Amino acid sequence: MPPGGGSQGRAWAYPRGSTVLGSGDLERFIQQHAIAARLVPLGTPTPTVDRAAAAVGTTPDNIVKSLMFLVDGEPVVVIACGRGRVDSRAIASHFGVARKRVKLADSQTVVETTGFAVGSLPPFGHKRALRTLIDRQVLTRKDVFAGGGAVSALLRLSPDEIVRVTGGVVLPLVAASGEDA
Repeated sequence: MPPGGGSQGRAWAYPRGSTVLGSGDLERFIQQHAIAARLVPLGTPTPTVDRAAAAVGTTPDNIVKSLMFLVDGEPVVVIACGRGRVDSRAIASHFGVARKRVKLADSQTVVETTGFAVGSLPPFGHKRALRTLIDRQVLTRKDVFAGGGAVSALLRLSPDEIVRVTGGVVLPLVAASGEDA
């Protein structure tokens, strides 16, 4: 059973009493669940894909972002590479709803739901189990860096480990170049 949530709403999240989580909480989650990932503390904030890539000396495509959308009001984490723009139509199609029923969550909702701030959101270890969708391009990378629970930390791991831990569904989610999603 994946420890991070996943498409089946699996367990292994934090107790409901906790509010704001950080990289220390994520590190404990990783250790408690024997996840093959390494937290990389940095001396500089990395709230954007470009800044994160520069901080670890890689390309933006090796940075994966975790975004939270609301689908009919229910939270869904979407994981995609670098600067790729997530296509809300692909999310809507997966869930069988109209595109207007898919909204990018605001920062307050992200913190209240996951425990982590926008710009530091990891792919797992949230306050509660969340459905997860993963863009298929993520799986073309050998190792990636994801949000590390703080704007000055990243998480290094394999895409396969993200899939294993989240139980996420892999599908095409990034809009073609030039499309606005």
